[in-house]
Amino acid sequence: MTIELHTLSNGLRVVTEHMPGLASASVGIWVNAGGRHETASQNGIAHFLEHMAFKGTKRRSSLQIAEAIEDVGGYINAYTSRETTAYYARVLEADVGLGIDVISDILLNPLFEDREIEVERGVILQEIGQALDTPDDIIFDWLQETAYPGQALGRTILGPEERVAQFTRDDLTGFVGQHYGPNQMILAAAGAVDHDAIVAEAERLFGHLPPAPRAGLIEPARFAGGERRETKSLEQVHFALGFEGPDYRDPEIYTAQIYASAMGGGMSSRLFQEIRENRGLCYTIFAQAGAYEDTGMTTIYAGTSAAEIAQLATVTIDEMKRAVDDLSAAEVARARAQMKAGLLMGLESPSNRVERLARVLAIWDRIPPLSETIERIDAVTTGDVRKFAERTLQSGAALTLYGPSNDAPTLDALRAQIAA
Repeated sequence: MTIELHTLSNGLRVVTEHMPGLASASVGIWVNAGGRHETASQNGIAHFLEHMAFKGTKRRSSLQIAEAIEDVGGYINAYTSRETTAYYARVLEADVGLGIDVISDILLNPLFEDREIEVERGVILQEIGQALDTPDDIIFDWLQETAYPGQALGRTILGPEERVAQFTRDDLTGFVGQHYGPNQMILAAAGAVDHDAIVAEAERLFGHLPPAPRAGLIEPARFAGGERRETKSLEQVHFALGFEGPDYRDPEIYTAQIYASAMGGGMSSRLFQEIRENRGLCYTIFAQAGAYEDTGMTTIYAGTSAAEIAQLATVTIDEMKRAVDDLSAAEVARARAQMKAGLLMGLESPSNRVERLARVLAIWDRIPPLSETIERIDAVTTGDVRKFAERTLQSGAALTLYGPSNDAPTLDALRAQIAA
């Protein structure tokens, strides 16, 4: 497999990876603009803009956008995260040029018609309502807001209803003008692709664009932590506990990910075995390590009954404390193996390959070889993970609860348990 990188004179980066033996490819544009790049008055606009990209261009109606890709058996979609918005397609080898053309069209030539804005506004308000009715979704938005209060990083990606209800065409075009310059984008492709042909397409479609002025720096993250408890008559209490962690450039991110895997990354993990298998306190429990440009969070989530929430929370802290002293070499080796296998198995898909290309290029401004990543994972020792486990317990923490949570311990109570 061959990774090639080219930068146009206006700053647009083009990265491709040819995967022999495949008949299809994934292509897309990753924009350095997400929820974190919004002001408070813009909250939700990056996601709104992602929706509007499919609502018609100067060349195609919304139906024609869908038909152009689906007529050749392809797939097109987009997503908005806190630091990125992505527009991507999966097509057969012969249709790679078409995929790039359609994606460039929705980015460069959107109409933002008033009628379509109103239609999509209704769709997004329904999406917000759906999220509020999905406890194991909304709990993570609340955890983010609790960890980073009053900050762009803590605000929901969908935005509050009152903001979404007021966005105008000028708001959309203004955000595009700030954040959708060629020097703020990465065109990535993986699978049955020809690098030179894609660079030529990129030059044809984007080469005439002037680079955008440098946008203002994002607000530095400040992990504050705290507690949010929303009582509601549900079948379960949804419990999310977050601890401040490393950012994605910090070498300790690999230690954080191995720790999260050992604690709650699979059926053999400590939390799963003790809390679900041995005690039967829940159906779902897991841990994960997320990261951003300048911060990160190690998160534990579980759903349980009102009668069991106090014990579940207490045992969770007990297991975290115990890991400081007796997390074994075998557990760390298993977590390392899971992490490497997940990475390598995932990269058998061109969709995952192209996502990695865009993500690591945005982070490092280069594509580190897989061997380098594997070496960093293998370099993490049992002692490293135990020390990280201890620092995690001493770091800032955030707790969110949703459901019949009256009997759940407070964050202060959990802190006292940690200190005991």
